[in-house]
Order: sequence, then C-alpha cells, then structure tokens
Amino acid sequence: MYLDSGIQELSKIGPVFARKFEKIGIKSVRDLFYHVPTRYVDYSQILPISKLSPGQTVTIHAKINSIKNIYSRRGLKMQIGSVSDNSGKITVLWFNQPFLIKTLYPGRSVSLSGKVSFFGKQKCLTSPDYEILTDEEKPTVHTGRLVPIYSETSGLSSKWIRTKIKEAYQSIEKIDDYLPKNTLEKEKLIDLNSAIYKVHFPKNLREMEVGRERLAFDELLNLHLKSLYRKNTWKKNKLTAKLPINKTSINQFIKNLPFVLTNSQMNAIDEVLDDMSKPTPMNRLLEGDVGSGKTVIATVGAFATFLNGFQSVIMAPTQILAEQHYQTFKTLLAPFNIRISLITSGIKKIELGRSDIFIGTHALIHQKINFDKVAFVVIDEQHRFGVEQRAHLVKKSGTPHVLTMTATPIPRTIALTTYGDLDLSILKEMPKGRQKITTWVVPEQKRSDAYEWIKKQIKEGGSQIFIVCPLIEDSDIETLSDVKSVTSEFEKLKKIFSKQRLGLLHGRLKSNEKDKILNGFRNHQIDILVTTPVVEVGIDIPNASVILIEAAERFGLAGLHQLRGRVGRGDKKSYCLLFSNFHSGNAYRRLKAMETYHSGFELAELDLKMRGPGEIFGTAQSGFPELKIASWGNIELIKRSRELAEDVVKNPKKYPNLSPKLETG
Repeated sequence: MYLDSGIQELSKIGPVFARKFEKIGIKSVRDLFYHVPTRYVDYSQILPISKLSPGQTVTIHAKINSIKNIYSRRGLKMQIGSVSDNSGKITVLWFNQPFLIKTLYPGRSVSLSGKVSFFGKQKCLTSPDYEILTDEEKPTVHTGRLVPIYSETSGLSSKWIRTKIKEAYQSIEKIDDYLPKNTLEKEKLIDLNSAIYKVHFPKNLREMEVGRERLAFDELLNLHLKSLYRKNTWKKNKLTAKLPINKTSINQFIKNLPFVLTNSQMNAIDEVLDDMSKPTPMNRLLEGDVGSGKTVIATVGAFATFLNGFQSVIMAPTQILAEQHYQTFKTLLAPFNIRISLITSGIKKIELGRSDIFIGTHALIHQKINFDKVAFVVIDEQHRFGVEQRAHLVKKSGTPHVLTMTATPIPRTIALTTYGDLDLSILKEMPKGRQKITTWVVPEQKRSDAYEWIKKQIKEGGSQIFIVCPLIEDSDIETLSDVKSVTSEFEKLKKIFSKQRLGLLHGRLKSNEKDKILNGFRNHQIDILVTTPVVEVGIDIPNASVILIEAAERFGLAGLHQLRGRVGRGDKKSYCLLFSNFHSGNAYRRLKAMETYHSGFELAELDLKMRGPGEIFGTAQSGFPELKIASWGNIELIKRSRELAEDVVKNPKKYPNLSPKLETG
C-alpha cells in the first residue's frame, strides 16, 4: 500500500463506505493521513481501580465480572456492569447500548476510559470508551492515550476513522518525503513519516503540534504551487490581441469624467493598462471597498479595448448588478458612440449590428453571442462564480486580458495564497464625497424606538430605508424557507409601518417583478424595501439613507460592511442599524466593531482573527479553499511556504519529488 492507494484498498471499505469517506474529502490513503484531528481527549492517565477518585478522567485495564440490561422507571435502558483488576472493583454504566452485553461479556479483558463519578453511593465509570484487550503488550488505539477526535459524517465515527488510520499506517510500504532533507532542516520541519505518526498517535500535545505544523506547511505549499502553476500556464496562452495603449485618448477620457479619480484608482488604471500592453494575457485581481470606484477602472480597460477595435465582456453575479453596470457604462461612455449590450437570463438588450461591450450574468456563457473579437474580460465579485464558469467564459473569448474584481476585502495573506495566480491591485482610498455611515448596535428593547425614529426619517427627511432579513441557512442560495421568513417579516412590518409604502424583494421573484420593485424604490414610490441579502449587491439608490439589518450576528463583518455600503451614496447623512439578541461575548464584540471601523480591509482582518476566512466569504461560496490543517492566521507559515513554492518553480531540479505536483497543478 502507498500514499496514493485508494481508500478501498483498506479492509471492510466497499463502495458504500468509500462514498462516506468521500463526503469528508477522503479518497486516498494520503487524504486519510491528512485528515487531522479536530481535538484530542486525554485518556493517558492509566491507574489501578483502587486509586480512582471522583472527577478524574482516567483509563483502567480490567476484567468484566458481570453486565446486564436494566430499565429505569422512566423507560430508560441502561447497561450496568462490574469490572475488577488486582487492586479492586468498580461499577460501569452505559445508556441505550443494549448490544454491549454481547461484546463485553464476563471474563473479557478491556481497557476503559472515562470520567469517575457516582452511581448511588458507589464509585462508577459512566459511559466510558472501551477497547477489547487481546494482548496487554499492544498499544491501545481508542483508550489509554491522547485519543484523536476527527470530523465525522453519518455512519463514519471517529472510532472507525482511528481504526482505518492505524491499519493504513501499519500497511503502508514506505512514506517517501517529497521535501529534501536540507529543506526540512532549513524550515525546521520534521519528516513526513514522523509528522503523520505524531499527529495521529501523539505521546503529548507538543509532539502533536510539531507534526501538525509539518502537515499544515504541506497544505499551504500545495496551494501556492497550484496557483503559481496556473499563473505560469496562463502566461503561456497565446493572447487574442496585443493592445497598444493610446494614452492621449485615455487621459482625455479620464479628464472628462464627472468626478476626480483617487490616487489608488490612477495607480490601478496604470497597472491594468500596463498589463494590457504586454504580449502575455493579463490576469489581475482588483480589490476595493464598497464604493471605492472599481467600475471606473473596468470602464477605462473597456475603452482602451474599444480604441483598438476589439470587444469587452463584463460578467456580474446577479441581474441587478449587471443592470447597474450597464447603466454606469452607458453613462460614462455616452460621448463615444460605443455600442453596449445587456444580456441576462431575464433581459436581452442587444445593440443593432456588432456590439463593442457585452454586460451580463452567467447567461453570457450559455447564449449564442458573437464573441468574435473579445480582448478584455471583467469578472465582478469573482468568488461568487465557480472555477468552471470563469474558465468557460474565458475559453469562449479565446485568451483575452482578464480583470477580476471584488468588493469583499480580502486580507493580504489570504489574497496572495488563494489568488496567487493573479496580480493584485488594491483601492485603498474612497472617492471624495463618500461619507462615513453612522452605525449603531440596537438592543431588542429599543426596537420600537428605532421604528419610530425610522418613521421620522421618512416623514421629515424624505429618506428611503432598507430592511435586510438574513438567510436561515448558511448559503448563497435562497431557500423557500428564506422566502417564507422574509415574507412573514414583511407582513409584520406592514402593520408597524401602516402609513409608509413597503416593497418586498427576494431571489425567488421573476425578473420583471424584481424590476418593478426596484424601479418603484428608485422612483420614490416605495419608502421601505424589505429584502434578503443575496439580491442586494449592485442596488444603487442615492436617496436611501438608513439600512436596518436583522439578526446581524449571522453575518461576517465583511458581509455587514457590504450591506452597509448600500446607503451613504447620496448627500444625506446615513445610518446603519444592527439588530441582535447578543449583548455580550465574541458575536457582540464583532458587531460593536462596526461602530468604530469604517474600512472593509480593517474589518476583514478583524474577522479573520475572530472567526476565520470561511466567515469572510460565506461557507457556500465557490472558488475559495477551506484550510483543513493550516490556519489563515499563521502568517509566518504562509510566507515561508510561499517562498519555498517560488523556489520550487524557479529551480525544479532541486526538488525532484515535487515536479509531478507541478505538472498536475
């Protein structure tokens, strides 16, 4: 058996169990070894029965004297027994495990690990983990040590996983290390064989930490190698068109914009245009806070492409955002007679003749559109698209220059690891005139006061309001339960705001219904828009000055910040009200941070420290890898593994065992 052997080569793993293992990401023996424990239970203290004290967590080696099923008055089935060693005897007790009397019959030698408590007036081991002792000399797996606990799935317990890991480790022919000895010494890492053993069979927590660091390093190194390989492969693609940059025309275009660009925007434009003038295709990520002006940079790129006689494609994750881009591009490019088409699953606005710019959702991929001369592709909110969707669009367009954009602020360490194949541009400044939004965490007892304040904002200031209801499930897709939830909240709010005009928006509405609601909100025919969060991206209502977010603790800080960015787009003083039942603890501290921090990047770094990267992006969003072993907070390990990956790519001969990894990406 080898590291790359399939999991089915282990005993008692047929197709059914193989599918269960696949559910938790295990297909090979290598995957099994890299499935590290989530925690450990300390059963390492082995004592004779006579030395046991209540409250201790211990292991005993004993013989079963007796065991039977009994029923309590309330119908609870218990398994009660007596075990003994040379020093004495003790009662053992389990609940609802009637099969145990067939396994733990009198005369059997067992290892029992658990907490000492009382049963009546007698000392007792309650619900101990057990292991049959066939040979006193053999080390135990489930008791009598630091016992690893693994993430599980239905029908696949930690006990079963431990058994399979032990079998695999004993059966494996050889664990070859793909890192050279001098690299391990330089990085102060232990060899792979030792690391696997120390993680799954540690003598103490220090051993476990040393082993885990090595496996975490491998995980990060693999991520870096994949992204660097993608970067090198991308550069080898033959560019659709080389685009000479007409700086005079572009400078004139920038000069005629109805606003002044920030230094960050000018730097990003220079980086994008510099890439577009090269003979290799651009692959750049533009990161910028909500309202930092990313669309203008995409527009300049599209304008440069138009000047060379080529087409541009802009893909957005939602119809609302696609329409928003369509309006922005039409406005900014109006003086140049550039033909722009909007294509979504619900709308098709195609300019007569040949279009210069296509803007749309993923419908752009599936519809028959004449992409004959596409040289520039923009993918907005790129983590919301699957890798295949992005690849499909690029493939359909030949090999164009690609600019991906996100308003989700990504901490730099994560950006360089996750998107290491992309060059990075960051917009750090906000355009002049963008105001700071006053944010309040509102306790439940002040809800009615808040509603009265909102009524006053509408009546006296002519303001418009967003009320956002969270998704019930942690997902990017609205379920029928979500729609039911937001609909019932809408009915409740209609009674509270009986003199105001309310609208309801959610992802299950048909395109024409969404348009009707949004246009009503834009045209001041709706005072309060009740909505779910998945449809909010791209809604630009300058008159909206208050956003109220229900159950705010369910969102990551970056998600709350994006929602907050829906207001403060006009000249009115704007507010964000965060409703939550949490009044203390980590969740409350995170929400209070929203009152102080106004930069998405600062909030993302804070979220990373407090909750982890899955919370920055949302658990179901594609294109973002979850780390199983390493931590995004370990910046030093990320940096070291990145440096090694770069050396591997530059000097592959120094790392002969890593070259197959490079070939597979």
